[in-house]
Amino acid sequence: MSIFNDPFDADRALTRPGCACGQHRSTAEHEHAAHTLRCEPVAGVSEETRYEGIVASAVMRAVFPQDNARRAFLKSVGAATALAALSEFFPLKTATEAFADAGAPEKKDLKVGFIPITCATPIIMAAPLGFYAKQGLNVEVVKTAGWAVIRDKTINKEYDAAHMLAPMPIAISLGLGANAIPFTVPAIENINGQGITLAMKHKDKRDPKDWKGMKFAIPFDYSMHNYLLRYYLAEHGLDPDTDVQLRSVPPPEMVANLRADNIDGFLAPDNICQRAIYDGVGFLHILSKEIWDGHPCCSFAASREFITTAPNSFAALTRAIVDATGYASKAENRKQIAEAIAPANYINAPVTVLEQVLTGTYADGLGGVKTDPKRVDFDPFPWQSFAVWMLTQMKRWGQIKGDVDYKAVAEQVYLATDTRKVMAEMGLSPPATSYKSFSVMGKTFDPAKPDDYLASFKIRKSS
Repeated sequence: MSIFNDPFDADRALTRPGCACGQHRSTAEHEHAAHTLRCEPVAGVSEETRYEGIVASAVMRAVFPQDNARRAFLKSVGAATALAALSEFFPLKTATEAFADAGAPEKKDLKVGFIPITCATPIIMAAPLGFYAKQGLNVEVVKTAGWAVIRDKTINKEYDAAHMLAPMPIAISLGLGANAIPFTVPAIENINGQGITLAMKHKDKRDPKDWKGMKFAIPFDYSMHNYLLRYYLAEHGLDPDTDVQLRSVPPPEMVANLRADNIDGFLAPDNICQRAIYDGVGFLHILSKEIWDGHPCCSFAASREFITTAPNSFAALTRAIVDATGYASKAENRKQIAEAIAPANYINAPVTVLEQVLTGTYADGLGGVKTDPKRVDFDPFPWQSFAVWMLTQMKRWGQIKGDVDYKAVAEQVYLATDTRKVMAEMGLSPPATSYKSFSVMGKTFDPAKPDDYLASFKIRKSS
């Protein structure tokens, strides 16, 4: 992805170093040096030195906004000479000191809740691979039983921030099911990475029109899983409120429920799908990207109050998540990440299961092995058009009544402008706009015309 780049690397098309500590050119080089999976910032590298890198990167990008010119300059004079030249014309030391003083976290010891699924990969891996420490934070990532618990613990301030389903901060902000509390999304955790899994007894029922009367699990009412499954069923002529049963089941409990014949299938994170295949109780019907390629799933979320009371801590958390997401986006890092997040205190899954999800080479449960390197991907930018689409589905299925100011809600919750600023300060290249069109099952969504999109659906909950 173009936002993850290194302005002082003349040999590559702007990509970040291959090691989370930022001191090695590759994972192999780091492991040779450290003999450990844990990737900490190198001893002796001060906070000031790290700030210098951020400031220098920002200046370099301002001077050379065009990649070709920057690379030609660096190849001609070298990184050290380039840095010396910049220092003559720009007070890097003064700027670094000001940046460091302004950016010191108000609170360094933080708790971030997560559900043990691959959607939380950047949040989880940022602990064992040193991304939080790199930002001067001591973050405890806390494994949590279910989405309602995540919501309640974050609202009650037991967690400073949390892994949440992408629609959850919207629902919390609108007061759906509880009192309205302003919540925000500074980063999307993952795109794609889900699937519809069916019990083995249904291997001959591949046409959704044959699914009437079946029972399906989703993780939560306010989830992309709920909206994508409903969308998929409706496009095949089934009313998800009358023709099938939808049940909210915590992802870690879905495979057991499938094995016990309590459900016929589920739309869930890919590690849950792959575990059902690994245990021989289910098969993968389709990947979620076959419904909408590039859809968001989970998010990194925090209350508006946390941003107000600890803006520097919030910014440091966001930088850590964006940095970890960039590392996770690269295929060559996926096996290392699978190993890092597999332990019991994190996802508690066989490394083989996680590798199949993260590398995209996987068994489908029907005797086949498939390859799709974009089965799951990681892109942190919180597109506000994602939020608008979710709002149309909330209204379509009766979760929201009355008129909706789509744009206002999207921009209050999905912090594209703030995240763009953080990315620019990190020397990255975020999108210039906060809205984009996309296609869901062949139907184009224009975020500027949400009511027209909503009115186009024949199957919807009657108001």
